[in-house]
Amino acid sequence: MVRRLRFSGPKTSIICSPMTSLKTSIKTITYLSDTGCLEIQGASLIDSNDANTAPLHKKTISSLSGAVESMMKKLEDVGVLVARILMPILFITAGWGKITGYAGTQQYMEAMGVPGFMLPLVILLEFGGGLAILFGFLTRTTVLFTAGFTLLTAFLFHSNFAEGVNSLMFMKNLTISGGFLLLAITGPGAYSIDRLLNKKW
Repeated sequence: MVRRLRFSGPKTSIICSPMTSLKTSIKTITYLSDTGCLEIQGASLIDSNDANTAPLHKKTISSLSGAVESMMKKLEDVGVLVARILMPILFITAGWGKITGYAGTQQYMEAMGVPGFMLPLVILLEFGGGLAILFGFLTRTTVLFTAGFTLLTAFLFHSNFAEGVNSLMFMKNLTISGGFLLLAITGPGAYSIDRLLNKKW
């Protein structure tokens, strides 16, 4: 059975049931004699138990978020270092593969409509750029070039989606470019040649 306990203010009432206490802003309350219940019109019901615990939940979430943020702040330079180690692995290995398989790579580039004489530049960007990112040297400048190079190769070599693997390779290149752009924003971190030289580029 629902019963009205008290009334405070013109539009606020506390309604109790055997199960829970409900706080509501109301317009009208009508007693329905045939059912023995109260009809609440224009009401928005909130469990008072939830209302009491909501600030506690919010405080707990805020404290947890603050702890995670504090921990990540302390590990920021370590995290950037790990990212700089992982991100250029593909570029360094790909660049080395082009060095050891120079003639075959040149033929493949020409078959795709890219002049073979540009291969040394590609090797410089992949192998040299990968090493520069790994050691944190000229980091921001390097990652901007490698991001642009990665986007360019996506459109030159992987835009034919009729070949099944190309769509995956295209999206892979987009993802890598996004990582490089993020590194351009964050910088190389403390464990880098740039930091030793006090360079920001």
